[in-house]
Amino acid sequence: MENLELGDLVIGIVDRIAGTVVFVKLDDKIEGSIILSEIAPGRIRNLREYVVPKKKIVCKVLRISDSGTIELSLRRVTQKEKKEMFEKEELKKSYFNIIKAVIGEKFQEVFEKINKKGNIIDFIEEIKNDEEKGKTYFTKEELEKILQIVNTSKKKKKIIKMGISLFSNKSNGICLIKKVLSPKEIKVRYIAAGRYSLEIESENPKEAEKKLNNYIDEIEKSAKKEGLEFSIK
Repeated sequence: MENLELGDLVIGIVDRIAGTVVFVKLDDKIEGSIILSEIAPGRIRNLREYVVPKKKIVCKVLRISDSGTIELSLRRVTQKEKKEMFEKEELKKSYFNIIKAVIGEKFQEVFEKINKKGNIIDFIEEIKNDEEKGKTYFTKEELEKILQIVNTSKKKKKIIKMGISLFSNKSNGICLIKKVLSPKEIKVRYIAAGRYSLEIESENPKEAEKKLNNYIDEIEKSAKKEGLEFSIK
């Protein structure tokens, strides 16, 4: 992972937690760190509610020192940015597997050439629009097969997720939370003390995201009415 700049979004894997600092592996050679105040807004009751070792997360690059130290932020990444980054990663994997299946053993050599040119998503879009540019990397038969698979790949259903917190100090707090979370076509999953995951599956991500946001608006209004403590994770 080269040429990182301030404000870039990156996907990394939580490597370890040392006190209140989280260390994230961006690739085999590069590591970044997140201080407590950049994990999430507001008071953090339990750091491991947000980050645990081996978890894949999307971060924003805050600072890069002269020595190469990279400071990251988790809280400054929006839900939309997070979703888009993970969608891109899935698309990269899909294109990677398609090309590898078609050209076999010479894949590594071709992939290195593609990486020097840019990223695999832009490369596929380029050869879809201009097949001649793909002939530098593939035979005519390979190129036709790759483009055929790419163009006819079945649109998969995607799961849109969002995390929320709901707390109550009232004696009937559990009943109130159940009432507020009364699901419609949204799947509600309990995570840990006061934390819930909301999920919706659809072939139309924009429509699903709209439904999820509307549901969250309803939850927020109901929570306020019932005197519950509500926040979006």
